[in-house]
Amino acid sequence: MADAYIVDAVRTAGGRRNGRLSDIHPADLAAYILNALVDRNDLNPAAIDDVIMGCVTQAGEQAFAFARNAVLASRLPDSVPAVTIDRQCGSSQQAVQFAAQAVMSGTQDMVIAAGTESMSRVPMFSNLSVHQREGIGIGPVSPSIAERFGVKEFSQFAGAEMLARKHGFDRETLDRFALESHRRAAAATEAGAFADEIVPVMVDGEPHVRDEGIRYDATLESIGAVKLLQEGGMISAANASQICDGASGVLVVSERALKAHGLTPIARIVDMTVTAGDPIIMLEEPLFATDKALKKSGLSIADIDLYEVNEAFAPVPLAWLKHVGGDPARLNVNGGAIALGHPLGASGTKLMATLVHALRARGKRYGLQTMCEGGGIANVTIVEAL
Repeated sequence: MADAYIVDAVRTAGGRRNGRLSDIHPADLAAYILNALVDRNDLNPAAIDDVIMGCVTQAGEQAFAFARNAVLASRLPDSVPAVTIDRQCGSSQQAVQFAAQAVMSGTQDMVIAAGTESMSRVPMFSNLSVHQREGIGIGPVSPSIAERFGVKEFSQFAGAEMLARKHGFDRETLDRFALESHRRAAAATEAGAFADEIVPVMVDGEPHVRDEGIRYDATLESIGAVKLLQEGGMISAANASQICDGASGVLVVSERALKAHGLTPIARIVDMTVTAGDPIIMLEEPLFATDKALKKSGLSIADIDLYEVNEAFAPVPLAWLKHVGGDPARLNVNGGAIALGHPLGASGTKLMATLVHALRARGKRYGLQTMCEGGGIANVTIVEAL
């Protein structure tokens, strides 16, 4: 089968809720990424076959064919098509996999996989809450689903508590992991580790190039002082991912496009896996998806040099690491969503940008990316840095 190559992978620096990126329309935020991928690689934008963009809360400013609006807000010609996809937190990771499948099939040669989420301007769950306030419908859980699973709703917060208890983590363990995320993100920022992946966004006449969510002065005590999300629980806002505004994107091309456009690949996509399981605990599926991906690829966890496991909640990467027998030193080496933010639909290509650049900076070969997704789904993507 033909190969799919990554030529470039970029992201905006994260913006805190109501922070520096909150005055930018999400279509314009996405346009920064589309323009950067074209400009950084001296591309003829008309040669792009498609834009596949992840976005979770497709309401308000992120409604009405959002990916198409991102193209119209960019310098790409209106001849470039686009589609918006929702696989919850894995939306733009799935965009990468769809882009790679298109390239590997020979259907298309140059596809941008991207993601955008302005959680300040389009709050999480607003596509549900507006209907609830207006008394429209009964919500996404139909009576047949409720009867089958014995629940009124599927809650990621409840799933995080269940995951922590199942795998034997206490709150201090979760808080220590959160602290390490901030420390690694701070160290990476100070060392300039994100310089090659961050696209400047102009805010008040100045480029926004530093992730706003990093707490450089975080301590175990300050993290431990944050109120728990539920009485008797272990999950707090401090050991969970931060609400974040951001956009990211990956340029995926065929070997034919490499030659035709004089492009140099920075990575090759080795394996793409997606699995689904228990929708109630919900967040555990990356463990089993990784088992399948490693078996399919013929690799072992020892062969993987770096792992990016989305820090939706601290117990997710911790349970994943315990299950696969991984090396903590290879996990989220530049920090994760607890410090850097989790802009929902943008997180997949955001993590991919960080993973590919971190592999190349360290002279390493294989990287694995995975994340938990609503409904008990998980994507795994394995790449080889070139």
